Amino acid sequence: MAGNNRPEDPFNKRAYTGGADASGDDGLDRRRRDLGAKLASRRPETQAGAGDAKSRGATGYGQAMKLSSEFIAGIVVGAGLGWIVDRFAGTSPWGLIIFLLLGFGAGVLNVLRSAGLVADAGLRSSDAPPADTDRK
Repeated sequence: MAGNNRPEDPFNKRAYTGGADASGDDGLDRRRRDLGAKLASRRPETQAGAGDAKSRGATGYGQAMKLSSEFIAGIVVGAGLGWIVDRFAGTSPWGLIIFLLLGFGAGVLNVLRSAGLVADAGLRSSDAPPADTDRK
């Protein structure tokens, strides 16, 4: 038979190994080791130790307290502003409902900003290239 389908290659191994026969496993091992070395060089260096695990736990609790307090503060400020608007404008309970929802949205936005998932609006506008206003 002509081509890659020889009797000793019933599963067409040559097509999958790029024309190399079974001795191409050493090339595959070499590529796997190279990839492992590249990945290891990109990982951040961590220092092993018992104190490290405790400090990561304390850091996690601190971050959780910070995020939860920012979320709760947004809701409390929104509810407070809504209550004040209702007291002076006499629109009870609509001011409280609307400002409570706005406070919830502000709390979520504060949490996302603190976690680094949303960029600050001021930073994005200053990083943007200046608009070309004199186009015709």
